[in-house]
Amino acid sequence: MDCYECVQQGRTVAAVAVCRVCGAAVCADHVRSEGKVLRGPASPGKVTHDRAARQLTCPVCREAEESP
Repeated sequence: MDCYECVQQGRTVAAVAVCRVCGAAVCADHVRSEGKVLRGPASPGKVTHDRAARQLTCPVCREAEESP
């Protein structure tokens, strides 16, 4: 599968991830990885998990999430 953003620019680059919001395939240059703290019952009395989850987004969805 090729990166959607690169195809729009007339290039062919292999995708390494899929955007969690829109599902577009993106290459290493276009993907953004962020950590997200998960909340829920990890063990008795605990509210958050020790390890953050990974969230991958494309440039368009990243911009939309950061816009006011």
